[in-house]
Amino acid sequence: MSDLPPDPARLRAILAHLDRQLADADTIRTYLRLQREEVQRALQAASRPARPSTRPTRPQLRPAATPVPFPAERSPNGPTGIGDGYMLEIKSHPKDPRPGVLHVDSCTMASRKTSPISADEFRVAIRDTEYVEPCSFCRPEAKPEDASA
Repeated sequence: MSDLPPDPARLRAILAHLDRQLADADTIRTYLRLQREEVQRALQAASRPARPSTRPTRPQLRPAATPVPFPAERSPNGPTGIGDGYMLEIKSHPKDPRPGVLHVDSCTMASRKTSPISADEFRVAIRDTEYVEPCSFCRPEAKPEDASA
């Protein structure tokens, strides 16, 4: 190590770095020692002959999984089940230049992610022409039940 710098500041920095490396090596050494002891215990447990259990074992019962509907799946009759709902096709990200699009719940022209909305939410959203526009295919604003027209 004859190529060490002559000034004390750099020598102190090198010494601090070496001390950190030694501390890290101690941490790794401790971790590896603990892992080795755990493997040894598992090996001893695996090499012991298995004793028959005095208790009868029961199979573990897991609760039945309930299917979660995929967000893109929608009922053809809408959220209320009678075909009078609306849905909002949301923007893909906040800076998306395209506005959100309002649809009748049975419209097939929605191309982005949609969320069902109530008739009251629809009436509020249809007035927000800066951020939301009605679908030109299903024309939700022209629905007879709509009170906003």
